[in-house]
Amino acid sequence: MKVLLISDYSTPTGGAELTLFTLREGLRQRGHDVRLFASSARPNDMDTLADEECFGTTSRFRAFLQTANIWAMQRLSQVLSEFQPDIVHVSLFLTQLSPLILPLLRHIPTLYYVVWYRPICPLGTKRLPNGMTCQDSVGKACYQNHCLPLHDWLPLMLQQQLWQRWSNVFDSVVANSDSVKQVLQHSGIDVKEVIWHGVPIRPLRPSISSPPTVVFAGRLVPEKGVKLLIQAFAKVITQIPTAQLLIAGTGEEEEYLKQMIIDLELTTSVRLLGYLSRQELEGYFARAWVQVVPSLWSEPFGMVAAEAQMRGTAVVASDSGGLREIVKHGETGFLFPTGQVEALTESLLTLLQNRELAEQMGQDGRKIAVAQFSEASCVEKFLHHYQTLLKQQTLSQTGRLN
Repeated sequence: MKVLLISDYSTPTGGAELTLFTLREGLRQRGHDVRLFASSARPNDMDTLADEECFGTTSRFRAFLQTANIWAMQRLSQVLSEFQPDIVHVSLFLTQLSPLILPLLRHIPTLYYVVWYRPICPLGTKRLPNGMTCQDSVGKACYQNHCLPLHDWLPLMLQQQLWQRWSNVFDSVVANSDSVKQVLQHSGIDVKEVIWHGVPIRPLRPSISSPPTVVFAGRLVPEKGVKLLIQAFAKVITQIPTAQLLIAGTGEEEEYLKQMIIDLELTTSVRLLGYLSRQELEGYFARAWVQVVPSLWSEPFGMVAAEAQMRGTAVVASDSGGLREIVKHGETGFLFPTGQVEALTESLLTLLQNRELAEQMGQDGRKIAVAQFSEASCVEKFLHHYQTLLKQQTLSQTGRLN
């Protein structure tokens, strides 16, 4: 089977991209011919891992490019002609490649794997500037609610019109969580199946030891809730003075968080580790008692939570979005009401004051992660979905001939 994977980016920067790399490798190992088509945009100047590329950018020009990327359309047309895929798997196309690529896919079985809220929200978060969840449809509200400046709002409204006009090229829409599925269906998008992201099966981490350690990994941006985590940890160390908090990642809040740590007199207890490679991250996080995912928005999936459970670490996460599908409250960790410092503090204290409980929850989480979130399981589910699409195409062609 020839499979063409399509994504805005091919840098190892997020769950969507990592899942595509895993899928490409898994399908190739099973004997399939797979190529990844992506833009040349390089967030954080990271290397691209695409097999085929077109022009992309992270400059201010991006708002116009993601509405009408003629370079993507022209290059994809060449790739389709040369490669002639049996299946096209689209993951991301609304932040670089643009809806102009869609008409090219009309006569090829095509799957759209939705990994966030971008099809129904120009920001992809469904989150208003005041932190509340947006209940409005795409349109004037995006400008009136101050989500988009006028110079971005105009091209992105055109983008929405184009994408909706050509959305029927997708033979199937698949979501990465039940949470995303529900939001999409509420907006009128029919979702056929949910396929969770796959994460590597890693060796079980060593038994946890002192000091009690809390970890976070992710972008340092407001919606990730790092400020909330630091506020809660400031309360934790009043009862557990030896506790440590390790924060891995970079982002727009980094300088603010550094000052916050100084102001709260946490410099001996909280460390900002910056960007870490996968190997470096595993080295630091192997000693964690608990990993926290304190997101203030509805995470579409929550890959870091699945990775933590695969490692054998208990997880404390916001009770929202796809995180509810990963963390089993009271079994593999705790879910706390989004944005509530006291509830997060209580969950952390429960685990950091009971090593045996943290150990057991981590082990139970690993069992669930191996069973539900492995890379092999993800690849097999997609392969089955591709085969279903091909059968449907054959039946359709047979029906037309008869």
